[in-house]
Amino acid sequence: MPDRSPFALAALACAAVRGLEPAAAAARTSHDPEVDAADLEDDLGRRWVVRVPRTATAAARLDAEGRLVAGLAGYLPFAVPDIAGRTPLPDGTAAVVTRALAGEPLDPATLEPGPGLAAALGRSIAAIHDLPDRVVEEAGLPVYTAEEYRQRRLAEVDRAAATGHVPAGLLTRWEKAIEEAGAWRFMPCVVHGDLASETVLTEHADVVGVLEWGEARVADPADDLAWVLAAADEDAAEAVLEAYAHTRRTPVDGDLARRARLASELACARWLLHGVTADDAEVVDDAVAMLADLDAAVDGSSW
Repeated sequence: MPDRSPFALAALACAAVRGLEPAAAAARTSHDPEVDAADLEDDLGRRWVVRVPRTATAAARLDAEGRLVAGLAGYLPFAVPDIAGRTPLPDGTAAVVTRALAGEPLDPATLEPGPGLAAALGRSIAAIHDLPDRVVEEAGLPVYTAEEYRQRRLAEVDRAAATGHVPAGLLTRWEKAIEEAGAWRFMPCVVHGDLASETVLTEHADVVGVLEWGEARVADPADDLAWVLAAADEDAAEAVLEAYAHTRRTPVDGDLARRARLASELACARWLLHGVTADDAEVVDDAVAMLADLDAAVDGSSW
């Protein structure tokens, strides 16, 4: 299916939200490759985001996200994107419109140690992880035990290995990490599942919004720390972890940071699998290059 233009998405937004009259529309880079998105400004100066799924799987994620965010009111110290309207499409999916949230994307590479934004990020992630499991369960999103999630990771590595594109050294490293059962004795909690620069919004030295909740689940808290530990300065990452551990209402397990670093590595494998599944040679080539760089960086070291 070809990408929908911002103008086509604006027309769908008009149908979804009564009184919305677009004055400007621009393409928005979606964090989800299976979703078309646009930023809109209406004739009253209000800002909106319209998203349309390209696949049934993406449509299911948007539906689950809508159910989840409806149950988050009052729990979190930052904003989440409430759905303002929907309009059905001929393929059975729907265009989804939300009010745009204030803030700028967070680049973890710019974080500095200390009580500023790094600590605020740690506290914000802790707030997500302290959510009651029922908000995920009631939204129909996945709930895993620690062992189920370890097996899920192992299956992911097996699928990546079957492509023939993962360097042997990385496969050995990942398999040993996942087979170390003692490192996977964590307490599952609510995780966002897709935290990244594009989904965390900041203003001054605070986190003011978190977007795209369709990958939320009850699983390994390490997942939400992976992107930070992969890109932040070591001292800044430590500040995030310290604020996180201090804020969490339950004890933080000693292998959290190790699993977070492993999760950041496995993101390359997931990107490869996405390219293979979508039969997208450009994505596959990009993932292969990333895996080669990662293999050289770890160079046989233990996880």
